[in-house]
Amino acid sequence: LYTARSLSYDGVEYEMLEHALTPEQRGIYDAYALAFGVIHRNLSAALEAANITGESGGTLNRQAKSAARSAFESAKQRFFGHLLTSMKTPSLISSIEADLAAGHAAVIQIVSTGEALMERRLSDIPTDEWNDVRVDITPREACLDYLAHSFPVQLYEPFTDSEGNLSSRPVTRDGQPVECREAARRRDALIEHLASLPPVPGALDQIVQRFGTDLVAEVTGRSRRIVTKGEGPAARLVVESRAGSANLSETAAFMDDQKRILIFSDAGGTGRSYHADLGAKNQRLRVHYLLEPGWKADAAIQGLGRTNRTNQAQPPLFRPVATDVKAEKRFLSTIARRLDTLGAITRGQRQTGGQGLFRPEDNLESPYARDALRQLYRRIYRGDVAGCSLMAFEDATGLSLTDDNGLKDDLPPITTFLNRLLALTIDMQAVLFAAFEELLDQRIEGAIAAGVYDLGLETLRAESFRVTDARVIYTHPGSGAETQLLSIAEKRRNAPTALADALDWLDDPKTRLLVNSRSGRAAVQVPATSLMLDDGTIEPRLRLIRPTEASTVPAKIMEDTHWLEADRTAFAAAWTAELAEVPEFTETTLHIVAGLLLPIWKQLPQDETRVYRLQTDDGQRIIGRRVSPAWVATTLADDAPQLTAAQVHALVLEGKTVVRLAEGMELHRSRVMGVNRIELSGFSEAAKDRLKADGFFSEIIAWKLRLFCPADSSGIAVLDRLLARCPVTGLHARGGC
Repeated sequence: LYTARSLSYDGVEYEMLEHALTPEQRGIYDAYALAFGVIHRNLSAALEAANITGESGGTLNRQAKSAARSAFESAKQRFFGHLLTSMKTPSLISSIEADLAAGHAAVIQIVSTGEALMERRLSDIPTDEWNDVRVDITPREACLDYLAHSFPVQLYEPFTDSEGNLSSRPVTRDGQPVECREAARRRDALIEHLASLPPVPGALDQIVQRFGTDLVAEVTGRSRRIVTKGEGPAARLVVESRAGSANLSETAAFMDDQKRILIFSDAGGTGRSYHADLGAKNQRLRVHYLLEPGWKADAAIQGLGRTNRTNQAQPPLFRPVATDVKAEKRFLSTIARRLDTLGAITRGQRQTGGQGLFRPEDNLESPYARDALRQLYRRIYRGDVAGCSLMAFEDATGLSLTDDNGLKDDLPPITTFLNRLLALTIDMQAVLFAAFEELLDQRIEGAIAAGVYDLGLETLRAESFRVTDARVIYTHPGSGAETQLLSIAEKRRNAPTALADALDWLDDPKTRLLVNSRSGRAAVQVPATSLMLDDGTIEPRLRLIRPTEASTVPAKIMEDTHWLEADRTAFAAAWTAELAEVPEFTETTLHIVAGLLLPIWKQLPQDETRVYRLQTDDGQRIIGRRVSPAWVATTLADDAPQLTAAQVHALVLEGKTVVRLAEGMELHRSRVMGVNRIELSGFSEAAKDRLKADGFFSEIIAWKLRLFCPADSSGIAVLDRLLARCPVTGLHARGGC
């Protein structure tokens, strides 16, 4: 039991509770995964034996095949979802015990209660035996129900239709469907195999039977439940009937502090509140456990809101519960994707859709994940994934990646890939997810570096925001609504990496301390994930951590740089000297187009369409599109703002604007040896010496003389001398705003 992630949002604390599967649980999960692999292979054989598919793999009855596959995949997803929920319940119970000892109240949110399965089981048991029930009602029973009732055993006969196409149709005798003996034999063998595996009790029953009905308020809508009566050797399971008003009485018992634990589902929780109301006797801290998120984002968020209302004594502590099984991200991914959409629609920003509960990386159905998956398929096809060959992947997942021409063009989508991962062993999941997440991290890292990573509406935070200029650039002719171009002075507090934090990286044996022989700057070199190039080759990379920034560079370029390995003393001296030069604050200017945006949306830069929100020092709230100074200069023409040397220095280092100067020269950002530099181009031979005297330094790269301005604070004075002779004549956007 341990917490994986903690955060706070709008005064509500979130704490992810992650359960590490025990060796015994891993063995049980692997056994079920292997069993589902057997079911999958037998399903294909049964479809062929029943003449639903042909011997060559062709489909004879598309509708029957689709129904059989759909039933199997649905049963598999439900089974593993319930299995994982049941397996993490022991950690949930331990956490609840700690909450009760601390004087708190526990609220548990679930989706499935297993009531339908329980009712089917009870219908097979005589009522006179309900005082001592000896039956398992576990996720395994749901899978056995699928085999008994949905596994394809009906016989089909091939025939040729009027157009000469080979197809198949159901076989009946005296109006009754005829079973295929081979398919029925496989079904019975699978039932026998699955029934021999160890059962895992359902989460709801574990909680109720562990704490007892005197302590647990159940608001699920179940009309009957199986509870424990007696203690020790005399303990037995009995069927307990519940009145139709049980939900009301159970809620009242919890709010009156008669019961300290409340568990609710979608069906039982509609229209109710469980918060620490000031008018209720129970004003204890609610620890809200999201045990089972389900598939509906709106229902999940609505459930979380039941313990966080107005007029409450204190906000709740939200604790989503997860396991360390990689495939569980299948469920988190779906709800994270739907929360993205829900937040964008209902509140105008993606973060608030999930209440800060899920990160953008949790959405495994994003365009970045789809691209990473296609790369993973290519790596598996080439044999570049250690521990998972092409044959092993296709055999374990049942997915085909190849055809007669090699790798397929139409590869399985991300949802299918994630579904198939559920039925893999823990070790195989770890191998595939490690490769997949490495590729996904590379895609996201590249998108962030390029400035195109979509985070939805993003809140800008700084020490200070002041509107220094506001101009109306568009007025709607009908309504009179205005679009404003705002210039905002942003003041950020610098947070450089301390020397102690830099030295902490030495715990990794591959870390190296570096000092640049030319500039005297210090850096920490640590390993970074490799990058797959377009030609399929792997490019090793390194990460250089500086006091105020970090960058990832190809390992091969380090030989051509001035970075040299240094001892701890020299490194500490260089790092400390650089920290002393970092100012407490950095001031920049933002340009935001706010107000009425839709009529002029297409006139704004289309290479970056992100929307930002901020609040100024005087309380003004601004939402709008950020635009570059180059776009501002072009839009305002003669009224373009005058830029100081410090503004030009910061603008060029940002990398998205080229500053044009008199005498045909330009300032732009260049990346040389993995480091961002300010380069001056367009200078004449006669001006070279004067520019070097001003403070520019020269390098000959590929037999070409290039001039650079210092990228640190000393470069501002160099640019000030340059701009005094060659003022700014214009700005030009390059690759975004």
